[in-house]
Amino acid sequence: MSKVIITCAVTGAIHTPSMSPYLPVTPEEIIEASVGAAEAGAAIIHLHARDPVDGRPDQTPEAFGRFLPQIKSRTDAVLNLTSGGSPYMPIEVRIKPVAHFAPEVASLNVGSMNFALFPMLDRFKEFKHAWEREALEGSRDLVFRNSFKEIEYAMAQCASTDTRFEFECYDTSGLYNLAHFVDRGLVKPPFFVQTVFGILGGIGTHPDDVAHMKRTADRLFGKDYRWSAFGAGRHQLSLAAMTASMGGHVRVGLEDSLWLGRGKLAESNAAQVTRVRQIIEGLGLEIATPAEAREILQLKGADKVRF
Repeated sequence: MSKVIITCAVTGAIHTPSMSPYLPVTPEEIIEASVGAAEAGAAIIHLHARDPVDGRPDQTPEAFGRFLPQIKSRTDAVLNLTSGGSPYMPIEVRIKPVAHFAPEVASLNVGSMNFALFPMLDRFKEFKHAWEREALEGSRDLVFRNSFKEIEYAMAQCASTDTRFEFECYDTSGLYNLAHFVDRGLVKPPFFVQTVFGILGGIGTHPDDVAHMKRTADRLFGKDYRWSAFGAGRHQLSLAAMTASMGGHVRVGLEDSLWLGRGKLAESNAAQVTRVRQIIEGLGLEIATPAEAREILQLKGADKVRF
């Protein structure tokens, strides 16, 4: 069995600053969170950018430029840039940092979906910034658009950079959408498939759901893909344990869950990485180094990025 790649998504665009004092917002906080996660054992750091004043998602290349060189200079971890940005952004905005910086890896959502965040309003009542409540409430009527035309546009923007995509699949339809692009020869193996569980609007978190996604990916892609998975919120660590035991790679981080345990906020991304590393090693498995992750995913190398 290959070693287990830990990806850490350090901030994301789902959780808002009022939900946790530990959520990285400023460039300096994102840098320290990324370095800490890498030191704890994350081979890949998945990155979003935020406005340093109010914490709202910022998908401009300038925002990413405030932390990418510093993270690269302090760690050998693979840096993975989001093209998901925020579900409220059009693809032309979301893909800009990836096209500009040509990272080793970039996330790419491969299907449209209802993307419902409003249930978090049941837990969180007070917000520092008006945009936070507006974004959560607005998700009652939010469709995260990733049409075939938009996915093709994102792929075309990166066609000459050798950036490898992390294909985020929120349901089996995403796997079939990816298979369509594979059949057309628009992506090359090995396919890095990130299956996502627990977002309202996507597939659930039952073990049968995980097994069904893996069986479908196995049938569609055979030995040509590398499987990773993560669970949102309280399902983060149980999904990681399940995935690792089934031969997959895992993702944790404050983008996906603010918690380290029941009722206990994670005080850092590194704390989540440490916890999932304990689970992986408790299963008798080993975590992958950045160099091993590059070999497993066949990445171009950090010397070929534009930052």
